Amino acid sequence: MNIITDSQALIEFCNNISNEAYITVDTEFLREKTYWSKLCLVQIASENHEAIIDPLADGIDLAPMIEVLFNPKILKIFHAARQDLEIFFNITGKVPTPIFDTQVAAMVAGFGESVGYERLVRDVLNVQIDKSSRFTDWSKRPLSNKQLKYALADVTHLLEVYKYLNDKLIENGRAHWLTQEMAILESVKTYDLQPTDVWRRIKMRNIKRNHLGAIMKLTEWRENEAREKNVPRNRIIKDDAIMEIAMQQPKSLQDLDGLRSIPKGFSRSEKARKMFEQYKIGCAINEDDLPDLSNHRPKQKPDNGVLEMMKVVLRLVCEKENVAAKLIANSADLEKIALDDNADVAALKGWRREVFGLTALNVKRGVAALRIQDGGVEIFKI
Repeated sequence: MNIITDSQALIEFCNNISNEAYITVDTEFLREKTYWSKLCLVQIASENHEAIIDPLADGIDLAPMIEVLFNPKILKIFHAARQDLEIFFNITGKVPTPIFDTQVAAMVAGFGESVGYERLVRDVLNVQIDKSSRFTDWSKRPLSNKQLKYALADVTHLLEVYKYLNDKLIENGRAHWLTQEMAILESVKTYDLQPTDVWRRIKMRNIKRNHLGAIMKLTEWRENEAREKNVPRNRIIKDDAIMEIAMQQPKSLQDLDGLRSIPKGFSRSEKARKMFEQYKIGCAINEDDLPDLSNHRPKQKPDNGVLEMMKVVLRLVCEKENVAAKLIANSADLEKIALDDNADVAALKGWRREVFGLTALNVKRGVAALRIQDGGVEIFKI
Protein backbone atom coordinates (compact mmCIF):
# COMPACT_ATOMS: atom_id res chain seq x y z
CA MET A 1 0.00 0.00 0.00
CA ASN A 2 1.12 3.50 -0.82
CA ILE A 3 0.66 5.54 2.37
CA ILE A 4 1.60 9.18 1.75
CA THR A 5 2.75 11.15 4.78
CA ASP A 6 5.07 13.77 3.26
CA SER A 7 4.81 16.50 0.66
CA GLN A 8 7.35 15.10 -1.79
CA ALA A 9 5.61 11.73 -2.01
CA LEU A 10 2.31 13.53 -2.56
CA ILE A 11 3.78 15.60 -5.39
CA GLU A 12 5.05 12.44 -7.10
CA PHE A 13 1.72 10.65 -6.74
CA CYS A 14 -0.26 13.62 -8.04
CA ASN A 15 2.09 13.94 -11.01
CA ASN A 16 1.42 10.28 -11.81
CA ILE A 17 -2.35 10.77 -11.93
CA SER A 18 -2.52 14.30 -13.35
CA ASN A 19 -3.27 13.10 -16.88
CA GLU A 20 -5.87 10.47 -15.98
CA ALA A 21 -9.35 10.75 -17.50
CA TYR A 22 -10.92 9.76 -14.18
CA ILE A 23 -9.99 8.94 -10.58
CA THR A 24 -11.92 7.54 -7.63
CA VAL A 25 -11.93 9.50 -4.37
CA ASP A 26 -13.07 8.87 -0.81
CA THR A 27 -12.41 10.44 2.56
CA GLU A 28 -12.42 9.33 6.17
CA PHE A 29 -13.38 12.00 8.68
CA LEU A 30 -14.80 12.67 12.14
CA ARG A 31 -17.52 15.17 13.00
CA GLU A 32 -19.43 13.81 15.99
CA LYS A 33 -17.80 16.22 18.44
CA THR A 34 -17.09 19.18 16.15
CA TYR A 35 -18.89 21.57 13.84
CA TRP A 36 -16.26 21.27 11.12
CA SER A 37 -15.49 17.79 9.87
CA LYS A 38 -11.95 16.71 10.70
CA LEU A 39 -10.36 15.26 7.57
CA CYS A 40 -8.38 12.17 8.58
CA LEU A 41 -7.62 10.33 5.32
CA VAL A 42 -8.03 10.86 1.58
CA GLN A 43 -8.01 7.79 -0.66
CA ILE A 44 -7.45 8.20 -4.40
CA ALA A 45 -7.11 5.58 -7.13
CA SER A 46 -6.69 5.56 -10.90
CA GLU A 47 -6.28 2.69 -13.33
CA ASN A 48 -2.55 2.47 -12.57
CA HIS A 49 -2.00 4.19 -9.23
CA GLU A 50 -3.56 4.21 -5.78
CA ALA A 51 -2.71 5.86 -2.48
CA ILE A 52 -3.90 6.76 0.98
CA ILE A 53 -3.01 10.36 1.83
CA ASP A 54 -2.63 11.30 5.49
CA PRO A 55 -3.67 14.96 5.90
CA LEU A 56 -2.80 14.76 9.61
CA ALA A 57 0.88 14.00 8.91
CA ASP A 58 3.24 16.70 10.21
CA GLY A 59 4.15 19.28 7.61
CA ILE A 60 2.33 17.73 4.67
CA ASP A 61 1.22 20.23 2.01
CA LEU A 62 -2.05 19.13 0.40
CA ALA A 63 -1.85 21.67 -2.45
CA PRO A 64 -0.90 19.08 -5.14
CA MET A 65 -3.90 16.93 -4.15
CA ILE A 66 -6.22 19.94 -4.23
CA GLU A 67 -4.92 20.81 -7.70
CA VAL A 68 -5.79 17.33 -8.97
CA LEU A 69 -9.23 17.39 -7.38
CA PHE A 70 -10.03 20.69 -9.08
CA ASN A 71 -8.62 19.73 -12.47
CA PRO A 72 -11.65 20.10 -14.79
CA LYS A 73 -10.19 17.53 -17.21
CA ILE A 74 -10.31 14.74 -14.60
CA LEU A 75 -13.64 13.13 -13.66
CA LYS A 76 -13.80 12.57 -9.90
CA ILE A 77 -15.79 9.48 -8.92
CA PHE A 78 -17.30 9.23 -5.42
CA HIS A 79 -19.85 7.06 -3.68
CA ALA A 80 -22.34 9.19 -1.69
CA ALA A 81 -20.34 12.29 -2.53
CA ARG A 82 -22.06 15.03 -0.58
CA GLN A 83 -20.12 14.86 2.69
CA ASP A 84 -16.81 14.42 0.89
CA LEU A 85 -17.53 17.43 -1.30
CA GLU A 86 -18.62 19.47 1.70
CA ILE A 87 -15.23 18.84 3.32
CA PHE A 88 -13.35 20.01 0.23
CA PHE A 89 -15.64 23.04 0.01
CA ASN A 90 -14.92 23.96 3.63
CA ILE A 91 -11.17 23.69 2.96
CA THR A 92 -11.09 25.59 -0.32
CA GLY A 93 -14.38 27.46 -0.76
CA LYS A 94 -14.89 25.59 -4.04
CA VAL A 95 -16.42 22.29 -5.18
CA PRO A 96 -14.44 19.74 -7.25
CA THR A 97 -15.86 19.28 -10.74
CA PRO A 98 -16.78 17.29 -12.74
CA ILE A 99 -18.01 14.46 -10.51
CA PHE A 100 -19.80 11.11 -10.82
CA ASP A 101 -21.64 9.80 -7.75
CA THR A 102 -22.09 6.03 -7.96
CA GLN A 103 -24.83 6.04 -5.31
CA VAL A 104 -26.98 8.36 -7.40
CA ALA A 105 -26.04 6.48 -10.57
CA ALA A 106 -27.10 3.22 -8.91
CA MET A 107 -30.53 4.68 -8.10
CA VAL A 108 -30.92 5.77 -11.73
CA ALA A 109 -29.80 2.32 -12.88
CA GLY A 110 -32.32 0.41 -10.77
CA PHE A 111 -30.32 -0.69 -7.72
CA GLY A 112 -32.83 0.68 -5.22
CA GLU A 113 -32.79 3.65 -2.88
CA SER A 114 -29.54 4.99 -1.37
CA VAL A 115 -27.68 1.74 -2.01
CA GLY A 116 -24.60 1.33 0.18
CA TYR A 117 -21.11 0.88 -1.20
CA GLU A 118 -20.62 -2.63 0.19
CA ARG A 119 -23.86 -3.88 -1.35
CA LEU A 120 -23.12 -2.23 -4.67
CA VAL A 121 -19.67 -3.84 -4.84
CA ARG A 122 -21.22 -7.20 -3.97
CA ASP A 123 -24.00 -6.91 -6.55
CA VAL A 124 -21.85 -5.57 -9.38
CA LEU A 125 -18.49 -7.27 -8.78
CA ASN A 126 -19.47 -10.24 -6.59
CA VAL A 127 -16.87 -9.08 -4.06
CA GLN A 128 -17.49 -9.11 -0.30
CA ILE A 129 -15.91 -6.22 1.62
CA ASP A 130 -14.84 -6.77 5.23
CA LYS A 131 -16.89 -4.15 7.10
CA SER A 132 -15.34 -4.73 10.55
CA SER A 133 -13.27 -1.52 10.35
CA ARG A 134 -16.12 0.81 9.39
CA PHE A 135 -16.41 2.34 12.88
CA THR A 136 -12.72 3.15 13.18
CA ASP A 137 -11.57 6.37 14.83
CA TRP A 138 -9.69 7.55 11.74
CA SER A 139 -7.90 10.32 13.64
CA LYS A 140 -5.87 7.85 15.70
CA ARG A 141 -2.34 6.93 14.70
CA PRO A 142 -1.01 4.49 13.84
CA LEU A 143 -3.81 2.84 11.89
CA SER A 144 -3.58 -0.91 11.46
CA ASN A 145 -2.89 -2.59 8.13
CA LYS A 146 -6.44 -3.97 8.24
CA GLN A 147 -7.92 -0.50 8.69
CA LEU A 148 -5.84 0.93 5.86
CA LYS A 149 -6.85 -1.90 3.53
CA TYR A 150 -10.50 -1.22 4.34
CA ALA A 151 -10.04 2.48 3.56
CA LEU A 152 -8.27 1.78 0.27
CA ALA A 153 -10.96 -0.69 -0.82
CA ASP A 154 -13.38 2.25 -0.87
CA VAL A 155 -11.68 3.53 -4.03
CA THR A 156 -10.11 0.50 -5.70
CA HIS A 157 -13.39 -1.38 -6.25
CA LEU A 158 -15.09 1.88 -7.15
CA LEU A 159 -13.24 2.00 -10.48
CA GLU A 160 -14.99 -1.12 -11.78
CA VAL A 161 -18.33 -0.10 -10.27
CA TYR A 162 -18.09 3.23 -12.10
CA LYS A 163 -17.38 1.59 -15.45
CA TYR A 164 -20.30 -0.80 -15.03
CA LEU A 165 -22.77 1.94 -14.05
CA ASN A 166 -21.57 4.38 -16.67
CA ASP A 167 -22.00 1.77 -19.41
CA LYS A 168 -25.46 0.91 -18.08
CA LEU A 169 -26.60 4.54 -18.07
CA ILE A 170 -25.36 5.07 -21.62
CA GLU A 171 -27.04 1.85 -22.73
CA ASN A 172 -30.34 2.92 -21.13
CA GLY A 173 -30.13 6.48 -22.45
CA ARG A 174 -30.06 7.88 -18.92
CA ALA A 175 -26.66 9.56 -18.79
CA HIS A 176 -28.35 12.97 -19.01
CA TRP A 177 -30.42 12.12 -15.92
CA LEU A 178 -27.22 11.80 -13.92
CA THR A 179 -25.77 14.98 -15.42
CA GLN A 180 -28.73 16.93 -14.01
CA GLU A 181 -28.27 15.36 -10.58
CA MET A 182 -24.52 16.04 -10.54
CA ALA A 183 -25.14 19.73 -11.28
CA ILE A 184 -26.75 19.97 -7.83
CA LEU A 185 -23.80 18.29 -6.11
CA GLU A 186 -21.34 20.46 -8.04
CA SER A 187 -23.06 23.71 -7.06
CA VAL A 188 -21.48 25.91 -4.38
CA LYS A 189 -25.01 26.76 -3.18
CA THR A 190 -25.42 23.17 -1.96
CA TYR A 191 -22.72 23.68 0.69
CA ASP A 192 -22.54 27.44 1.28
CA LEU A 193 -24.94 27.71 4.21
CA GLN A 194 -25.09 31.28 5.52
CA PRO A 195 -25.75 31.76 9.26
CA THR A 196 -28.62 34.09 8.37
CA ASP A 197 -30.36 31.26 6.48
CA VAL A 198 -30.06 28.47 9.07
CA TRP A 199 -33.53 29.23 10.44
CA ARG A 200 -35.00 27.74 7.26
CA ARG A 201 -33.79 24.29 8.38
CA ILE A 202 -35.61 24.41 11.70
CA LYS A 203 -38.83 22.41 11.97
CA MET A 204 -41.45 25.03 12.78
CA ARG A 205 -45.03 24.29 13.74
CA ASN A 206 -47.73 26.73 14.81
CA ILE A 207 -45.34 29.62 14.31
CA LYS A 208 -46.74 33.13 14.30
CA ARG A 209 -45.14 35.90 12.34
CA ASN A 210 -43.97 37.71 15.48
CA HIS A 211 -41.97 34.60 16.49
CA LEU A 212 -39.86 34.57 13.35
CA GLY A 213 -37.48 37.44 14.12
CA ALA A 214 -36.40 35.77 17.36
CA ILE A 215 -35.92 32.40 15.63
CA MET A 216 -33.83 34.01 12.89
CA LYS A 217 -31.49 35.83 15.27
CA LEU A 218 -31.19 32.91 17.72
CA THR A 219 -30.26 30.44 14.97
CA GLU A 220 -27.83 32.93 13.43
CA TRP A 221 -26.16 33.47 16.81
CA ARG A 222 -25.98 29.73 17.46
CA GLU A 223 -24.48 29.07 14.03
CA ASN A 224 -21.74 31.64 14.53
CA GLU A 225 -20.99 30.33 18.03
CA ALA A 226 -20.82 26.72 16.82
CA ARG A 227 -18.46 27.63 13.99
CA GLU A 228 -16.21 29.76 16.18
CA LYS A 229 -15.99 27.17 18.96
CA ASN A 230 -16.04 24.23 16.50
CA VAL A 231 -18.73 22.32 18.35
CA PRO A 232 -22.04 20.82 17.12
CA ARG A 233 -24.95 23.26 17.03
CA ASN A 234 -26.89 21.44 19.74
CA ARG A 235 -23.94 21.88 22.12
CA ILE A 236 -24.68 25.61 22.00
CA ILE A 237 -28.46 25.38 22.27
CA LYS A 238 -30.98 22.86 20.95
CA ASP A 239 -33.68 23.50 18.38
CA ASP A 240 -36.41 22.88 20.96
CA ALA A 241 -34.98 25.58 23.20
CA ILE A 242 -34.86 28.09 20.35
CA MET A 243 -38.49 27.38 19.51
CA GLU A 244 -39.62 27.62 23.13
CA ILE A 245 -37.83 30.93 23.67
CA ALA A 246 -39.35 32.40 20.51
CA MET A 247 -42.87 31.24 21.35
CA GLN A 248 -42.86 32.01 25.09
CA GLN A 249 -41.21 35.40 24.57
CA PRO A 250 -39.38 35.82 27.90
CA LYS A 251 -39.03 39.42 29.06
CA SER A 252 -35.80 38.97 31.02
CA LEU A 253 -32.87 36.61 31.43
CA GLN A 254 -34.42 35.33 34.63
CA ASP A 255 -37.55 34.30 32.72
CA LEU A 256 -35.41 31.70 30.92
CA ASP A 257 -35.33 29.67 34.14
CA GLY A 258 -39.03 28.92 33.73
CA LEU A 259 -38.61 27.29 30.33
CA ARG A 260 -38.56 23.48 30.22
CA SER A 261 -35.90 23.22 27.51
CA ILE A 262 -33.40 25.53 29.22
CA PRO A 263 -30.86 23.92 31.63
CA LYS A 264 -30.83 25.08 35.24
CA GLY A 265 -28.46 27.96 35.83
CA PHE A 266 -28.14 28.79 32.14
CA SER A 267 -29.66 32.25 32.62
CA ARG A 268 -26.69 33.30 34.77
CA SER A 269 -24.08 32.41 32.14
CA GLU A 270 -22.27 34.74 29.75
CA LYS A 271 -23.57 32.61 26.89
CA ALA A 272 -27.14 33.31 27.98
CA ARG A 273 -26.46 37.05 28.10
CA LYS A 274 -25.10 37.08 24.53
CA MET A 275 -27.95 34.91 23.33
CA PHE A 276 -30.56 37.12 24.98
CA GLU A 277 -29.12 40.20 23.29
CA GLN A 278 -29.65 38.57 19.89
CA TYR A 279 -33.11 37.43 20.92
CA LYS A 280 -34.10 41.02 21.75
CA ILE A 281 -32.74 42.23 18.40
CA GLY A 282 -34.85 39.59 16.69
CA CYS A 283 -37.97 40.56 18.59
CA ALA A 284 -37.48 44.18 17.53
CA ILE A 285 -37.49 43.41 13.79
CA ASN A 286 -40.47 45.02 12.08
CA GLU A 287 -42.89 42.36 10.86
CA ASP A 288 -42.92 43.96 7.41
CA ASP A 289 -39.18 43.23 7.16
CA LEU A 290 -39.52 39.52 7.94
CA PRO A 291 -39.43 36.81 5.24
CA ASP A 292 -42.56 35.12 3.96
CA LEU A 293 -43.65 32.32 6.28
CA SER A 294 -45.99 30.62 3.83
CA ASN A 295 -43.73 27.58 3.39
CA HIS A 296 -43.74 26.99 7.16
CA ARG A 297 -47.43 27.42 7.89
CA PRO A 298 -49.62 24.35 8.34
CA LYS A 299 -50.20 22.95 4.85
CA GLN A 300 -53.54 22.49 3.20
CA LYS A 301 -54.04 18.76 3.10
CA PRO A 302 -54.72 17.22 -0.32
CA ASP A 303 -57.66 14.93 -0.92
CA ASN A 304 -56.60 11.55 0.41
CA GLY A 305 -57.82 9.73 -2.69
CA VAL A 306 -55.79 11.97 -5.00
CA LEU A 307 -52.70 11.58 -2.83
CA GLU A 308 -53.01 7.80 -2.76
CA MET A 309 -53.40 7.81 -6.54
CA MET A 310 -50.16 9.81 -6.89
CA LYS A 311 -48.38 7.24 -4.72
CA VAL A 312 -49.64 4.40 -6.90
CA VAL A 313 -48.58 6.20 -10.08
CA LEU A 314 -45.10 6.78 -8.65
CA ARG A 315 -44.74 3.12 -7.71
CA LEU A 316 -45.92 1.90 -11.11
CA VAL A 317 -43.66 4.29 -13.02
CA CYS A 318 -40.62 3.37 -10.92
CA GLU A 319 -41.28 -0.35 -11.34
CA LYS A 320 -41.65 0.08 -15.09
CA GLU A 321 -38.56 2.28 -15.47
CA ASN A 322 -36.53 0.41 -12.83
CA VAL A 323 -35.53 3.57 -10.99
CA ALA A 324 -35.59 4.38 -7.27
CA ALA A 325 -38.75 6.23 -6.21
CA LYS A 326 -36.76 8.32 -3.74
CA LEU A 327 -34.86 9.83 -6.64
CA ILE A 328 -38.05 11.06 -8.30
CA ALA A 329 -40.34 12.31 -5.53
CA ASN A 330 -40.84 12.22 -1.77
CA SER A 331 -44.06 12.38 0.23
CA ALA A 332 -44.00 16.18 0.42
CA ASP A 333 -43.61 16.40 -3.37
CA LEU A 334 -46.59 14.10 -3.91
CA GLU A 335 -48.75 16.18 -1.55
CA LYS A 336 -47.87 19.35 -3.46
CA ILE A 337 -48.61 17.72 -6.83
CA ALA A 338 -51.93 16.43 -5.49
CA LEU A 339 -52.83 20.01 -4.56
CA ASP A 340 -51.35 21.94 -7.49
CA ASP A 341 -50.63 20.97 -11.10
CA ASN A 342 -47.96 23.70 -11.19
CA ALA A 343 -46.27 22.82 -7.90
CA ASP A 344 -42.65 23.96 -7.64
CA VAL A 345 -41.14 20.51 -7.11
CA ALA A 346 -38.33 18.62 -8.83
CA ALA A 347 -40.75 15.86 -9.86
CA LEU A 348 -42.36 18.26 -12.34
CA LYS A 349 -39.07 19.39 -13.88
CA GLY A 350 -36.40 17.97 -16.18
CA TRP A 351 -36.13 14.22 -16.65
CA ARG A 352 -38.43 13.57 -13.69
CA ARG A 353 -41.25 15.33 -15.49
CA GLU A 354 -40.69 13.13 -18.53
CA VAL A 355 -40.61 9.92 -16.50
CA PHE A 356 -43.23 10.62 -13.82
CA GLY A 357 -44.57 14.17 -13.67
CA LEU A 358 -46.53 14.22 -16.91
CA THR A 359 -48.05 10.82 -16.20
CA ALA A 360 -49.07 11.91 -12.70
CA LEU A 361 -50.71 15.06 -14.06
CA ASN A 362 -52.49 13.10 -16.80
CA VAL A 363 -53.98 10.74 -14.22
CA LYS A 364 -54.97 13.66 -12.02
CA ARG A 365 -56.64 15.44 -14.95
CA GLY A 366 -58.44 12.32 -16.15
CA VAL A 367 -56.43 12.07 -19.37
CA ALA A 368 -55.00 8.76 -18.14
CA ALA A 369 -56.28 6.18 -15.69
CA LEU A 370 -55.40 2.98 -13.87
CA ARG A 371 -56.75 -0.45 -14.72
CA ILE A 372 -56.16 -4.04 -13.77
CA GLN A 373 -54.56 -5.96 -16.61
CA ASP A 374 -53.24 -9.54 -16.50
CA GLY A 375 -53.39 -9.58 -12.71
CA GLY A 376 -51.52 -6.30 -12.28
CA VAL A 377 -52.19 -2.57 -12.31
CA GLU A 378 -51.21 -0.45 -15.31
CA ILE A 379 -51.60 3.13 -16.49
CA PHE A 380 -53.37 3.76 -19.78
CA LYS A 381 -54.45 6.82 -21.75
CA ILE A 382 -58.16 7.44 -22.04
